[in-house]
Amino acid sequence: MTRDTVNRTPMNVAIVGCGKIADAHVGELQKMNDVRIVGVCDLEPLMAEQIATRFGIEFYTDRIDDLLKREPDVVHVTTPPRSHLPLAKRAMEAGAHVYVEKPLAMNLTEVEHLLSTAEKNNRLVTVGHSFAFDPVALAMRRLIDKGVLGDPVHVDSWFGYNLAGPFGAAILADPQHWVHSLPGGLFHNNIDHMLNKISEFVPDDRPRMLVHAFTRRRERFGDDRDRLLDELRVTVGGERVTGSGVFTSAVQPVAQFARVYGTKNILHVDYNLRTVVIEKGVQLPSAIGRLLPEFGRGWAHHREGARNIFAFARSRFHFFAGMHELIRRFYGAIRGQEELPIPYRDMRRIAWMMDTIFERARSGEDGR
Repeated sequence: MTRDTVNRTPMNVAIVGCGKIADAHVGELQKMNDVRIVGVCDLEPLMAEQIATRFGIEFYTDRIDDLLKREPDVVHVTTPPRSHLPLAKRAMEAGAHVYVEKPLAMNLTEVEHLLSTAEKNNRLVTVGHSFAFDPVALAMRRLIDKGVLGDPVHVDSWFGYNLAGPFGAAILADPQHWVHSLPGGLFHNNIDHMLNKISEFVPDDRPRMLVHAFTRRRERFGDDRDRLLDELRVTVGGERVTGSGVFTSAVQPVAQFARVYGTKNILHVDYNLRTVVIEKGVQLPSAIGRLLPEFGRGWAHHREGARNIFAFARSRFHFFAGMHELIRRFYGAIRGQEELPIPYRDMRRIAWMMDTIFERARSGEDGR
């Protein structure tokens, strides 16, 4: 039986990078009956050892070549972005398919290199756009397929970030933190989640883009941390559909949602609260027509809340449900049972959008 056997069971998986997000990957992988984690790797041996000990993983190392000797079918790359390309390339050349945490690579040039390596070695790649596979995202697409939205006209994508949270506080506490060395800084590690909600509805390869980025926080440190931009506004103009994106570290409570505007109705998708609400227009005349819609929306929120309680009671309400579904679909594609969950074209489009945003954010050019 070879490593390319379509229905191999179990699928052998390895993790490179043992930071916080690696815990989520291991946790979701261990829920799958047809997956076996054969090892973990981190440049810091103690990081590899601790995750192996906590999750009962037999093998750990600080050398990727030793990890690849375990012949994993899939390697999950959960390291900082600068190492994504070399690690993913090394894994694919060794015969493994690769799941890479967002962002896929540092820029479009690296993305093209990574994808060409995948094609050359007949391997598959996916990127950790996990929110695109959350239960609410799947429910939204089902409603759109039923014609509830009509034709999409515009989409708003909102992504909140907490600079006072554990990861944000670590960035501001350390002027040598790897985030400060990224071309896009704080945005570089996060705005995939904002952009993939827009690109889903704006299919243009090179849409028009207006960019406004700035620093709103008052703290100043006298070093690289002062150059960290923390607010971003983006307008995306496609041929038929437009979009707008907001990244904010100032607005509380921290929220993540999308509003999709169509020719029939509006869909409000809340990724934190796990709700999808249809906002319908006034359908009755005079003042009554303005009173009743809010009762309908209130009932819709009540119904969504009850659905979430029911899912929680049946142990189906999980924080990383989107990651789990993305992994499941990616592994299905490896086995030849499903389509690749994220097309390579979409990976290229988002990489181009990110490059454009970072260039204009650094230069202060709004792109008009």
